[in-house]
Amino acid sequence: MNEASSNALHGRHRAVAVWCAVLVAAMVGAAYASVPLYRLFCQVTGFDGTPRVATKPSDRVLDKTMTIRFDANVGPGLPWRFEPVQTTTNVKIGENALAFYRATNTSDRPAWGMATYNVFPEQVAPFFNKLQCFCFTEQLLQPGESVEMPVSFFVDPQITGDKDAHAVTHITLSYTFYPVAAPKAGVAGKEGGPATPEAVPRNGQAG
Repeated sequence: MNEASSNALHGRHRAVAVWCAVLVAAMVGAAYASVPLYRLFCQVTGFDGTPRVATKPSDRVLDKTMTIRFDANVGPGLPWRFEPVQTTTNVKIGENALAFYRATNTSDRPAWGMATYNVFPEQVAPFFNKLQCFCFTEQLLQPGESVEMPVSFFVDPQITGDKDAHAVTHITLSYTFYPVAAPKAGVAGKEGGPATPEAVPRNGQAG
């Protein structure tokens, strides 16, 4: 191999090494961004059993009823008791409904939590729309505090035209609260209560 060929080969090796380094850096950045991006993708599309987030109520209400079951769970390390106020409700497809969950801090210290959520069966997720939910933000409970948290939702009338979901008559809305670190100073949260107005009295109104 002459000197010119050797230099060309070394140049190609350097170029490959640079591109590999760029690729690794991009993959690391994608890994850090993947969780929030994945959650946003699921909320927009209803993928993986994640309910969609709606900006306005349905403009149609059908004369067909759906039974909604409410499920509640608490992840390891969070000293809360968490349960639905009602276990089931019947709503018409397209009707805006309001349900409540109750959370209680059973410890002697403030505790922050945030909820993940899914609906079952998974094929109804693109048609289950939330207008307001305590799961959108982190929640703070003081020692011994108990609050009722609303979720406002509707089932999209387009479910009746979907080949996989049109025959579904029962939907389970499931939440799991996990512990999260306290936000940095300056993050909104009223003392002695939840982090946001998402938690309201039982007779409060969900906007």
